Amino acid sequence: MSTSRSSVNAIIFSVAAIVSAALLSSGLTSSINNFRSFDRVVEVKGLAEREVAADTAIWPLKVTRAGNTQNTIYQELDQDIQAIRAFLLVNGFDENELSVSAPNVLDKLAERWATEDVGLRFTGDQTITVYTEKVNQVRELRQQLSELGKKGVSLSSNGYDTQVEYHFNGLNAIKPSMIEESARNAREVALRFAEHSDSELGKIRSANQGQFTIYDRDSNTPHLKIVRVVSTVSYQLVD
Repeated sequence: MSTSRSSVNAIIFSVAAIVSAALLSSGLTSSINNFRSFDRVVEVKGLAEREVAADTAIWPLKVTRAGNTQNTIYQELDQDIQAIRAFLLVNGFDENELSVSAPNVLDKLAERWATEDVGLRFTGDQTITVYTEKVNQVRELRQQLSELGKKGVSLSSNGYDTQVEYHFNGLNAIKPSMIEESARNAREVALRFAEHSDSELGKIRSANQGQFTIYDRDSNTPHLKIVRVVSTVSYQLVD
């Protein structure tokens, strides 16, 4: 009787072991397949670009003078600045769009390297700056600066500090649509990849929105800007 019961227990144990092994094998196979599926990922980039017009201009107009007395320099600089201010106001700019720097006057004989033969002893400069949203007026009026020259205004046009700066400040208004566009473009690329690899596109594993960049369209049209953003998205691929 005892021997028979032991045989039954042995059979039950063997069956249980076989069933457990089968379940474990099935579970491991499923886990491996799931792992492999989870591990199949494609990373793609989506680009969005817009051409926009600058909405702000910063226009410095610098005058320079040279002479043998400081008083003459200050007087001539002031006359030039007043002439430029009048020119700007009569051509549609407002007083609150203008700012004037302090005059900068240099005594050449006071310099360490100076000799008696310095020519005109004093040089001076002063700048009136236009900060405005009237970009087109700036562009048009720059073509008429010869009118100031005819009035004896000594404008300086050389140097980085006399270049007009054009800026675009409306980024926040176009950000949402550009992010959506870059994400849509990234998905289209991922779909094509999945199609060519006989797979289907699964869930997003990760996504990263790149930095927005704004730069001149080209060197001849700095008032036209290119806004650009690249989104990086990782998708899971499934069979």
